[in-house]
Amino acid sequence: MSAAGAGKAAHLRRWRLVLGRYGEEGLGGGGLRGADRRMDRALDYLYGRELARRGLRSTRRTGFGSLDPSRLTPLRWLGECRSLFPQSVYETIQSHALDRYEMHGLLSDPKLLESLEPNRDLLKSLIAFKGHADPAVQEKIREVARKVVEDIVRRLKPQVSRALAGAPNRFRRSQFKAMQNFDWRATIRENLKHYDRERQAVIAERLRFFSRMRRRLPWTIILCVDQSGSMLDSVIYAAVMAAILAGLPSLKLHLVVFDTAVVDLTEELDDPVEVLMSVQLGGGTDIGQAMSYCEQLVVQPTRTICVLVSDFEEGAPVGRLIASVRRLAEARVTLMGLAALDDQAAPAYDRGVAQRLAAAGMRVAALSPDKFADWLGEVIR
Repeated sequence: MSAAGAGKAAHLRRWRLVLGRYGEEGLGGGGLRGADRRMDRALDYLYGRELARRGLRSTRRTGFGSLDPSRLTPLRWLGECRSLFPQSVYETIQSHALDRYEMHGLLSDPKLLESLEPNRDLLKSLIAFKGHADPAVQEKIREVARKVVEDIVRRLKPQVSRALAGAPNRFRRSQFKAMQNFDWRATIRENLKHYDRERQAVIAERLRFFSRMRRRLPWTIILCVDQSGSMLDSVIYAAVMAAILAGLPSLKLHLVVFDTAVVDLTEELDDPVEVLMSVQLGGGTDIGQAMSYCEQLVVQPTRTICVLVSDFEEGAPVGRLIASVRRLAEARVTLMGLAALDDQAAPAYDRGVAQRLAAAGMRVAALSPDKFADWLGEVIR
C-alpha cells in the first residue's frame, strides 16, 4: 500500500472509531480487526448509551458473537479499557461513565471499585455516592479517597510550605545594637581568645547583644466552605489545604462547612479523608448563618484571616451575610471570598452578591491552591 493509501486508511479508521457502529456502512467498519475491534466494542459499551437515549437502534451485525458489548460485564469492560487505551484516555472514559452516563453500578461493587483508576474525578463521584453505599463499599471508597488525597497533598504541600515559609523573617534579622542591649558576659566569653597579655586586656573583635523578644500572636485562619454540589472541586481542595495549613507552625486553623446548617470540622483537620467523608452534598445554602458562626471564632481580629469558599448563591436573605462581612471588616479581619479553589480556577458564581461582598470589605477572587497559598503568604508576612 502506498503512503497516501496508508494515510487514508488510518484516517478512515479513526473516524470509524469515533462514529461507532453507525459509521460502519459508510466507512467500511466491517474491516476492523484485532485491537481496533476490541476498542470499538469497549467504546460502544459506553457511548452507545447516548445513541440509545436518542432512540437509535443498533445496526451491528450479529457476526461479532461474544464480542458484542451486551456480553460485557462492567468489570470486564474496565479491564478492556485499561489494556486498550492510554492512561489519559482511560481516565476520561471512566469519568464519562460516572458523570455523564451515571453508571453508579461501578461504585456499588468492591471488586469493581478496586479496578477504577484513583483520580480527582473518581473522588468527586465517590463523595457524591458515599451516602448510598453499604459498609463494605464505604471502606473501599475510603481507601480510594485516601490515595487521591495523598497524591494531591504530595503535589501541593511543597508549594504551600514554600509560599508561607520562604520569605525572610523581618522580626529576627536585627540584633538591635544599642548599648542597653549590650551583653558583656557573652562578649567576654566570645573574645577571651583575643586576650592581649601586654595590655592585660581583652580585645573585643566581636560584640554580642541581647535580642529583643517580641511577642507575636499566631495567625488564625478560618476556612468557611460551601458544601453544595457545585462546589465539590473546591471542597476537596479546601480539605487538603486545611490539612496542610494545620501542620504549619504559628497558624491556628478552623474548618467550617455549611449548607443550611453549620458543621465545625476543626477536630478532623489532620485527616482530609475524614473531612470529605463528613461532607453532605446538596440542600439549601445559608451563607449568612455560616459567617455569623465564624464571627464567634475570632479572638484577635487583626491576626485573623477568614476565607469564604462559595459560589455566593445565597438561599437566605442576603442582608444577614452582608452585615456579618461588614462587621468583620470593620474589626479589621482580613477577608477573602473564593468563588473557586481548584486547579482550573474557573468560577461560576452570583456576581451580584459577590459585588456586594466586595463593597462590604471582602476581596473576591477565584484562585488555584498555589496562588491561594501565595496570597496567604503575602498577608501573613
